Order: sequence, then C-alpha cells, then structure tokens
Amino acid sequence: MITLDSIKDKVECFQAYDLKTLERSIEERMEVNKALLLGLHSVQHHVVFDPVRNQMQYSAVVHFKA
Repeated sequence: MITLDSIKDKVECFQAYDLKTLERSIEERMEVNKALLLGLHSVQHHVVFDPVRNQMQYSAVVHFKA
C-alpha cells in the first residue's frame, strides 16, 4: 500500500559569498516549492566574515509553509 502525505512545513538553508547568488538560489527554490503548494513564510539571514576567503559570507534560513 502506498500512502501519500502532504508537506505542511519545510525549512531550507542557503549560503553564498554574494547577495545576488543567495537571492537567486532562494528564488529557484521558491519556484520548486510552488509545485509542492508551499509558499514563502519567513526568511532569516545572517552575514559573517570568512577570514580564509577574506570576504563576507551570506546565509539564509528559509521557511516554506502550506
């Protein structure tokens, strides 16, 4: 027997070294999650300095909800 459950909540994490790339990644996942009937609920973003690469690293935690 196959049981199909719907997804009610989904959290995804993203990171990039520039804001454009981070934004593009989130937008791509928004399109994918639309097919699952999930909309954007909230975004938390953070910026830290990466001393190895000597530049800022941007990250986001995105909550999608039905």
